[in-house]
Amino acid sequence: MGCPRWPRTALALLLLLRPPPAPACPAACRCAAGAAECGQRGLRDVPRGFPANTSALWLGYNFIAALGPRSFPALTELVLLSLTHNRLALIHRRALLGLRALQELDLSNNYLTVLSPDTFLPLTSLATLSLASNRLGELDPGVLGALPRLQALLLQDNPWVCTCSILPLWRWLNHNREKVQEKRFLLCRAPEQMNQYPIMAFRNESFRQCQETSLSTQHYIAFLIIGPFSFMASIFFCTFMGSITVLYYNLRRESHLCRRPRICRVH
Repeated sequence: MGCPRWPRTALALLLLLRPPPAPACPAACRCAAGAAECGQRGLRDVPRGFPANTSALWLGYNFIAALGPRSFPALTELVLLSLTHNRLALIHRRALLGLRALQELDLSNNYLTVLSPDTFLPLTSLATLSLASNRLGELDPGVLGALPRLQALLLQDNPWVCTCSILPLWRWLNHNREKVQEKRFLLCRAPEQMNQYPIMAFRNESFRQCQETSLSTQHYIAFLIIGPFSFMASIFFCTFMGSITVLYYNLRRESHLCRRPRICRVH
């Protein structure tokens, strides 16, 4: 007699009815309903292994100092990312690759001093960006120009240096006033005479003495070619004029000696 087939059928039904395994979650975090909470865990690096459907990730109040290339792989559904209150001083220009759905990014209360214009290029959906309470003395407006859907920007409590170098940023802020939040707290820190002066209070005449030069690559190449040529030409000219001067002096001296019969030599 053949073996009854019902145990195999029952086993197949049990496998089908068994709930799917829970998505992976880093040991230092709590993951539920598309959200990952990793705050205040003493982390020094961004954990790996988040569920692919993660839409919100909190990494605040840790000790993360840098974001390397592709720090958030496979999180294509991430909408909110918070890295507030870390020690973040460096963001690689490819650190945020793949986060095309990200809408809110909080980098406040970190140690950022400079940002590359390429940093936020992958964030084509970003609407809210906080760079408040960092160590930014100036900011390339190209960093902000790379965010086509930006609606809210926070830049207050940074040590802004209000010299001619801040003119490009001021122009961007002035043309996008509706996007700048907490305008009254966007203050100069240096030079000393401008300390606590509101950046948004500047006017065009405030930069009257600033001469902005925007030279193309062709200009720089021309300078590199003309510069050495001009230097050599000046050396040649000085040598030529020196020779003429010496020759003129010798001719005058010879003429003066010839006026004395006893000294002049007749050929």
